Amino acid sequence: MTATASPAVPAEGLYTPRLRAMTVGSVALVSLLAFEALAVGTAMPTVARSLDGLGWYALAFGGPLALGVLGMVASGVWCDARGPRPAMWAGLGLFVAGLLLAGIAARMEVLVAGRMVQGFGTGLLSVALYVIVGLAYPERLRRRIFAAFAAAWVVPSLVGPVVAGLIVEHLGWRWVFLAVPVVAVPAVLLIQPGLRALGTAGRRRPPAGSAGRIGWACGAGVSAALLHHGGQQRGATAVLVVAVALAGLLASVPHLLPAGFLRAARGLPTVIGLRALAAAAFAGAEVVIPLMLSRERGLSPTGAGLALTIGAVSWSLGSWLQGRLPAPASTATLPRAGLACIAVGTAGTAAVLLPPVPVPLGMLAWAVAGLGMGLLFPSLSVLTLSLSAPGEEGRNSSSLQLGDSLASATVLALIGALLGMGSAPGPAGYAGTLAVAAGCALVGALVAGRVVPDRAAARTSAAA
Repeated sequence: MTATASPAVPAEGLYTPRLRAMTVGSVALVSLLAFEALAVGTAMPTVARSLDGLGWYALAFGGPLALGVLGMVASGVWCDARGPRPAMWAGLGLFVAGLLLAGIAARMEVLVAGRMVQGFGTGLLSVALYVIVGLAYPERLRRRIFAAFAAAWVVPSLVGPVVAGLIVEHLGWRWVFLAVPVVAVPAVLLIQPGLRALGTAGRRRPPAGSAGRIGWACGAGVSAALLHHGGQQRGATAVLVVAVALAGLLASVPHLLPAGFLRAARGLPTVIGLRALAAAAFAGAEVVIPLMLSRERGLSPTGAGLALTIGAVSWSLGSWLQGRLPAPASTATLPRAGLACIAVGTAGTAAVLLPPVPVPLGMLAWAVAGLGMGLLFPSLSVLTLSLSAPGEEGRNSSSLQLGDSLASATVLALIGALLGMGSAPGPAGYAGTLAVAAGCALVGALVAGRVVPDRAAARTSAAA
């Protein structure tokens, strides 16, 4: 009797029946978070004039940043204790409530309160999404879903400010806040069937030290908001506020990020550190490039902004590529390549400070930096989940995003303080800022090999 061969089971993809709704809902939610973040920046000058609230302008951005830090930590604790479903629903509720409160606000203080509620909800949602990836998607698909998350930022980056401007001009600024919940709720509803299937087995009690971790998150959030505020001040006030904020961050960070983070210990601490270095490098360069191109090379605002668009598109391309490349022999390969691209691309962009260098060449260099971010970010997200023990996905995902947020806030505040000390910084100021950004990426590339834990290195050595 001849045995009949069983038909081959097709490999599961992002859009196979089990994962289709979760993938569509998750990517849609990321797009909405991206659109909201970009659109509010476009609308806020009009909001401040309409509500006579210029004095609250900085807090409208710093407040959500502070509450977002707290939300990330709280979400990590909650997800590890009960799974991602409660944090996802709570995050959605607070995100929508904050948007609605901001949209109907008659006073700037009320709008800022709404923005802070919304920021806390965003922190809950962002970490819950990472935990969902770790629990619902097989490891071989994680690079591809994180690539889809990165791509979900591209369209908002390209059209978000324009669409927001049209909404403000033709419908009124309130609809920048009121329109987003109409799509956010259906997006989360698409994710819910998959969340129910994940269950909460084995997740009943908050991890040890959760209360203290949340307390330190409050300190980090306040310090991040102070950094944002200090970067917009002038003279001695800016120096004092930024110094106090940095002291608060230095006290808080060791309690929120993995032990060994500051010394690049092998494994997860280095993964978190590389994400922070890359975020600081890219944010620090991105904030000065349009200013540099307009002041030093005479580009219009549209022309200078084209560089950022090119960077966003190449970031998406890099994410797409890393999701389809064969798995590299070493987990350090993609992070090292990404950071090297950021360092080279940032240094190349600085070359446009030399008059003989064509501006398109500088924009091409910035595209290389964006490509590096696309290679780097999804690979570090995958590494974070693969190095997380069961029940620690939430804590480690929140640490990854905390390192990113706090590093970006720090470098942006310092650059803001630097630019606010006097007149325009001039070629030396731009070159110095871009040199620091490229240096952060270069340091990351040099230590990237330490993402490989000791046990993995020992196995590799034994095999050799």
